[in-house]
Amino acid sequence: MSRPAIAWINLDHLCHNYRLLQQAATDASVMAVVKANAYGHGLNLVAPALFRAGCRLFAVTDADEGAKLRNILRSDDPAGDTEIALLSGIFDAGDASLATTEHLTPTISDSAQCDMLQAADFDGAAWIKVDTGMNRLGAAEPQVLIRQCLQAGIQIRGFMSHLACADTPLHPMNRQQAERFASLCDQAAPQLPRSLLNSAGIISMPDQCLDVVRPGIALYGAEPVAEKPMGLKPVMRMTARVIQVRDIKAGETVSYSASFTAETSMRIAIVSAGYADGIPRALSGCGQASCHDRLLPVTGRVCMDYTMLNVSDTNIQSGDNVEFWGMELAANDVASMIDTISYTLFTGVGERVRRVPV
Repeated sequence: MSRPAIAWINLDHLCHNYRLLQQAATDASVMAVVKANAYGHGLNLVAPALFRAGCRLFAVTDADEGAKLRNILRSDDPAGDTEIALLSGIFDAGDASLATTEHLTPTISDSAQCDMLQAADFDGAAWIKVDTGMNRLGAAEPQVLIRQCLQAGIQIRGFMSHLACADTPLHPMNRQQAERFASLCDQAAPQLPRSLLNSAGIISMPDQCLDVVRPGIALYGAEPVAEKPMGLKPVMRMTARVIQVRDIKAGETVSYSASFTAETSMRIAIVSAGYADGIPRALSGCGQASCHDRLLPVTGRVCMDYTMLNVSDTNIQSGDNVEFWGMELAANDVASMIDTISYTLFTGVGERVRRVPV
């Protein structure tokens, strides 16, 4: 029997979110970001659903992910016309070879990447990434890189940059980066397509949708700007099964380090998911799960394979399923309990957790 920890993936909600983002992007094309196994949701489930919804632009992080995605889409797109952008570019000659054979579209930020593509006889297109203030990846002199690409027979797909503070709509850096991006593009090649906005940017700076937007977290139903909800629907519902319910007496302890001591007699449920499945250990003693419309406190330390819940004064029994986030508990709210973001919840879901489409 498979381990009773399941991430239910609602593909109707995914497509609803994609359509909302299309509307918000107005005339810009939507490049769906499906890196890191579609933010933990299962690339093999998410990508075909988005393709059937009309998506023809995808982004992953590297060539290995790109080749995997190309293979997943092969039955829907046998001609390989779907664009698959590599947001981290290429790292070595093997990546350059994959980019060539799988018709991937690297994002490049330095001349070494161009050299590797040329050595692999790459004759496709590449995005030029420019830094506008985040001080992460980006070409220092995009004009020089453009010339090098053209001399190597590499077409220029367009320019990309990335906002550092898009989830804070009024942060002055947003406008500064947009102005810097416009200036760099105008100087280098004003006719080329431009892509600046991520999920939060689509909400914070709708006038900067430009030619292509790159939503990630919004596709999966987590509102990227809390004060400006879009009406997104959660795609992942993380659940596990109660495998034992037991009574403990006052003074007894629960889980590792005896960090929890029962003040009175109580009932606890042992649930079949722990931090190896993606339930953050930081939820120990402060998190909650939901079952039968009840919020159940996490009791004691979250273990590798199990989480204990206080189910006193409930009729919860072995065999019941509990939700850690999804429909009853928003992933953003769970993340805020432990000073993190929903991205880390989704991408932290372990390989042994089944992703089941609904």
